[in-house]
Amino acid sequence: MKTLTIINELKMKHFKRLIVGLALVTGVTSCESLDVEPTGFYSDENFYKTIEDAEASILYAYDALTLVSYAPVTYYFTELASDNCDVKADEGPDAQAFVNWEVTAQNQLLTQYYRSIYIAVNRANAVIENIEGKGFNPEDEKRILGEALFLRAYNHFNAVKAFGLAPLQKSLIDKLDETTATLPVDMQEVYAFLIEDLTRAIDNLEVNRVTGRADKVAAQALLSKIYLFAASAKENGVPKYNAITESVDNLYAKSAEYAGMVLNNQGEYRHDMDLQNIYNVEAPNGPEHIFILSLDRSGTQEGDYSKLSKYFIPYIDGATVYLKNTDGTFSPTHDGWSVFQTSDKLFSSYAADDKRKTDLFVSEIYDQDEAAIGSVADGTVIYPFTRKYIDPLFEGDKTSTRPYLLRYSDIQLVYAEATANADGLAQYNQIRSRANATELASIGGLSKVDFRKLVVAERQRELAYEGDRLWDLRRTNTVQSNVTKAAGLSPEAVAFYPIPQREIDLNPNIN
Repeated sequence: MKTLTIINELKMKHFKRLIVGLALVTGVTSCESLDVEPTGFYSDENFYKTIEDAEASILYAYDALTLVSYAPVTYYFTELASDNCDVKADEGPDAQAFVNWEVTAQNQLLTQYYRSIYIAVNRANAVIENIEGKGFNPEDEKRILGEALFLRAYNHFNAVKAFGLAPLQKSLIDKLDETTATLPVDMQEVYAFLIEDLTRAIDNLEVNRVTGRADKVAAQALLSKIYLFAASAKENGVPKYNAITESVDNLYAKSAEYAGMVLNNQGEYRHDMDLQNIYNVEAPNGPEHIFILSLDRSGTQEGDYSKLSKYFIPYIDGATVYLKNTDGTFSPTHDGWSVFQTSDKLFSSYAADDKRKTDLFVSEIYDQDEAAIGSVADGTVIYPFTRKYIDPLFEGDKTSTRPYLLRYSDIQLVYAEATANADGLAQYNQIRSRANATELASIGGLSKVDFRKLVVAERQRELAYEGDRLWDLRRTNTVQSNVTKAAGLSPEAVAFYPIPQREIDLNPNIN
């Protein structure tokens, strides 16, 4: 893939000179966590001299999203801790803790995720602080700055969804005494910072689709989700969200405004009528994909290629098996690790003829001669598994399966939920129509609250295994009503994971 090739070439040429400083806001991380061998702190005396330097730096910031301690770990949070997934019985205790809602500050998956967020933030800050005023072409400067602002907001938003009042790293860490940031005062400070970054990003960016990179539409889409999260969390009494000063109605209105820009003010991205095409690894530039990671099986190390499919596919005797496609053809896939196992609750939430069930879940497998060799019914396939992460051209464990970070249908449902009116209903119905699900004739007789509940339920069916479910449950304050094992926990315990103990020990300003 062109984008991946560019990234790898620029790594070789420029990253040996790029020192981005310490990656954690709360303490000194290991050299290994930076994926380079640091020899000192970043200095503008030895970098950012050319546009190639700047491009290398922004690609390095994107590359942080593909760290194996970041992208794959997201699914432990958002899927295992929700009602979408069960976990295999012999998976490690840290993974079991998410399913059982027994996550502590010592959980190593939690620690890896936290560290990865701030590695990514610091790489974005390196660009933000060093791109302006270097004499680059103004268009290049605006674009690269806009992308870096998007990435800083994207990663900080991951932090607030996971940990609540986590540190805001507003500047590059390039000295040891800068590693002990304080916590934000409240959610008002957090969301004001996120909104400011994305507003600036939107002003700097144009519509410019490149696989693995963000453009103006991606920034608008992310801002619509941030406003929706704030509106929903404040409306539903999630702890700490009452500090946000803007009214719930205004927050929903701004979510609708930015989602509407995505739906109505551009022609590059659109609703894809072919469900399986959305998840075709050979079509990362499909119409739905607003922001998708650049991972390719041709990469030389994990993070350049993906093993994401292994988590979702069950183990089937170490064999290559074949899946029947909707057009009657067959596609091969490796088997997997059986980690993320479809819950009965999720599978039964689809109507029998919902295409998201019939076309995107696998309950029967075949051999290369197209003969059936096993199924869920006979126990060979231990659970119906998703086709969202299938690469027919896999090379061993190496695949091009990618996390779907922002896609058009997600923003259609953001708009539907935020507006809760006839225009929103039209977007909701388009999602259901594609899935062969019954459309809702009218929202007459439904309150906004009731319609929003329908949309959140639709988000579970539409976005299953795409890294959103737990966040939707948290912002609607419905974790405990949907996840039995979370019952009895405090409101704060279901709303936020604890900041890792290692970071608390390293930073006296976290308490």
